[in-house]
Amino acid sequence: MDSDDSSDSYDDDEEYWVDEDIDFKRLCGVFDYFFSLYKYLFFAIHQPAEKESSLVGKFGRPEDGERQRRSTAMAKRRSLKATTIIVLLLCLVAFSTVFAPLPSPLPNSPKPYKHHNHHHHQAANARKFEIADDMFWKDGEHFRIIGGDLHYFRTLPEYWEDRILRAKALGLNAIQTYVPWNLHEPKEGQLDFDGIADIVSFLELCQKLDLLVLLRPGPYICAEWDFGGFPAWLLTKEPAITLRSSDPRYLALVDSWWGILLPKIAHLLYHKGGPIIMVQIENEFGSYGDDKDYLHHLVNLARSHLGDDVILYTTDGGTRDTLTKGTIRGDAVFSAVDFSTGEDPWPIFKMQKAYNAPGKSPPLSAEFYTGWLTHWGENIAKTDATSTASALENILSRNGSAVLYMAHGGTNFGFYSGANAAEESDYTADLTSYDYDAPISESGDVDGAKFKALRRVIAKYSATSLPPVPANNKKTGYGRIQLEKTASLFKTLDIDLSTKAIESENPISMEAAGQMFGFLLYASEIPKGKGSTLSIPKVHDRAQVYVTCLSEDKREKPQYVGTINRWSNKHVDLPNAECSSTRRLLILVENMGRINYGQYLSDSKGILSAVYLDGKPLLKWKMLPIPLSNLNEAPQNYLSFNNSISSFTGISARKTLKSSPGVNLKEPAFYSGNFVVDKVTDTYMSFNGWGKGVAFVNNFNIGRFWPSFGPQCNLYVPAPVLQCGKNVLVILELESPEPELAVNSVDQPDFTCGSKTSKGTKALI
Repeated sequence: MDSDDSSDSYDDDEEYWVDEDIDFKRLCGVFDYFFSLYKYLFFAIHQPAEKESSLVGKFGRPEDGERQRRSTAMAKRRSLKATTIIVLLLCLVAFSTVFAPLPSPLPNSPKPYKHHNHHHHQAANARKFEIADDMFWKDGEHFRIIGGDLHYFRTLPEYWEDRILRAKALGLNAIQTYVPWNLHEPKEGQLDFDGIADIVSFLELCQKLDLLVLLRPGPYICAEWDFGGFPAWLLTKEPAITLRSSDPRYLALVDSWWGILLPKIAHLLYHKGGPIIMVQIENEFGSYGDDKDYLHHLVNLARSHLGDDVILYTTDGGTRDTLTKGTIRGDAVFSAVDFSTGEDPWPIFKMQKAYNAPGKSPPLSAEFYTGWLTHWGENIAKTDATSTASALENILSRNGSAVLYMAHGGTNFGFYSGANAAEESDYTADLTSYDYDAPISESGDVDGAKFKALRRVIAKYSATSLPPVPANNKKTGYGRIQLEKTASLFKTLDIDLSTKAIESENPISMEAAGQMFGFLLYASEIPKGKGSTLSIPKVHDRAQVYVTCLSEDKREKPQYVGTINRWSNKHVDLPNAECSSTRRLLILVENMGRINYGQYLSDSKGILSAVYLDGKPLLKWKMLPIPLSNLNEAPQNYLSFNNSISSFTGISARKTLKSSPGVNLKEPAFYSGNFVVDKVTDTYMSFNGWGKGVAFVNNFNIGRFWPSFGPQCNLYVPAPVLQCGKNVLVILELESPEPELAVNSVDQPDFTCGSKTSKGTKALI
């Protein structure tokens, strides 16, 4: 931050303390109150006697006159006596009330403000969430947000309630979640709001469990999620659209998407009886661009669907540059901040005030980092529990609000994990696990030091007592699973390559081939003769290269010759081959996750340049998509991609396909095996000894594994994926299988794999 930021710290005597003349004001108020009460009581006592005298005088008989006068006199004496007693009592009460000491505030109550508008005090049944006097107000009462990110798309629906209850036991009063566009519209015009994409049910569950919601609908979300939540089909638009901008073609697509999403959740806004108190516009836009027209368009679009009664907010890093570019001045949109856990929050909160209207800047860390993400090849991220809890208390102890990122990380099931790249070639892909070193672990465990430390802090500032902490869910190791090789990938693709391949003079991207995730096979022919040098200037992200002879009399299995990675981009040397005719070149390209943050966001996959053989471009290509199902796609037959191979349920009949250990190194192939479950619980699949690939349990894509690179050794398998009796594990191994062709079902995670020579983990504190 700039050096002058330190002068912007909150002054303790500025707005957060009681007026010095409050005793005098209260004295006047007390006397006004008791004088009004005295008048009321006086007339209440005197009126009956006067009324009785009047009535008797008007309607009574003449002989009753003396009785009337005596009655009136007695009433007056009683009235005078009662009045005297009341006056003495009122004086005594007023004296003791005025000069009694002010009550000490409760430990978890915010300090009073100078100016309180009467409109905050609403009827008991009114529902309104608003900002005034630099505070959040809920139904007319001061409110402090102690929230946490918990993403519905990283937890199976069967576990939503379990994880929300654990967040509530941590002490949270709000859940923050992103909405990934690509999950809900994986193909243009094909919408999905069922199963893990059933956002309405998730929001309704938050309300049922008495938790508020801060909704982050993007359209860009980052989130370490593939393409920052954008659907990959946006990359197929010609000419290319400019993402996160006021490009009219991009805005038209956003209008269409939000025109579907926002009406679905509008009835769940807080003032309409739902849990949603705030809706975010974009996400950390100040770290990316400076297009105010774009932000204003999103604000107007949100208002058109959600109305004017919900708080819209932006979240940006705590620097002048990011706040200047990412916020909207005025009171139409609340500007929140995020920053590293080790930074002093109060100078940043002071800076935040400059980007909000007067009185409209409650201090809010919209992403208070409880941990950090981890890429393949790094050591698993860990942050200190005590330091993290202390940093949170620094915010809460001075009436600030915070949202833990993450409260519960979850899992990047399927192919949805993202990636980062400071430069085009500096590419690092995220793990399948999104544990994030969060207080609630990937499997929901709540017995760690960080959960306990944060809970102790939150309990001190919570407006209500915290629920008891639930026990961890049971996890079982089901033991050794013996696999068999059921199909060679190239053998299953051989027929399809000649009948179903896309042909082009030059290689095309995965998106252009209609394959948004997973793998794409590129094939071409090269002349017979001596070895040659192969280079691919631009490959996203990882290409395994094979050659094979095409002659009828010597058809052989493809021979692995090398791997070209995006992050190293080294050429490979093709070996000499004794072929009677031409050779076939096969390049299997893996999409390891699209970049989710930064300037290289438009991250197309596949071969994105010419392929050069001894410096000359190689032409005439065939591209064959490999349809492995993603998280929210219909299950595929993972053992084959043509009708020549039957369903995996008949794996025992194909033992002839099993190869000897160590043969055909780096040959991509499918392996499968059965395991029996007597009692269904969570488990983990340990891939120690395997190379790299993707795994499926009962047709569900549990994610990528890469223990040879690390640090993740085991993949989490939630209990809802399993069933009593027989279960099936299928894996696509890209390199070399474990020698015994065995996978172990174990009862705990493991992040100790890899060479330990990686870049290391970004420190937060």
